[in-house]
Amino acid sequence: MSARTIRFYEDKALIAPQRAGGARVYTARDRARMVLILRGKRLGFSLREIKEYLDLYDQDRTQREQIQVLLRSVRDRMGALQQQEAAIEQTLAELRDIERQATEALARMPDGRG
Repeated sequence: MSARTIRFYEDKALIAPQRAGGARVYTARDRARMVLILRGKRLGFSLREIKEYLDLYDQDRTQREQIQVLLRSVRDRMGALQQQEAAIEQTLAELRDIERQATEALARMPDGRG
């Protein structure tokens, strides 16, 4: 993770490192939040969604609401990915059909060239 990315997450209030002079001091909590941020981004969640999830931890130490939000977000993301998967499968089927037709057309040509 670059320093620029870390500063960006700090500006978005996703992390809040302490200061020691001019240096930032990252606690275990900050590092854990950065891991969760990176995981959330890798899984396709927006920074808004990630921040909402992280902020809930501070509000509800039982983590019940946080887990409910996580579950809802995960299910929504899975649904979106399943729709994308279906669209990709349809596109691949169409491309395979075009490939087959083009291959057959080339094979019917006398010299085999296009």
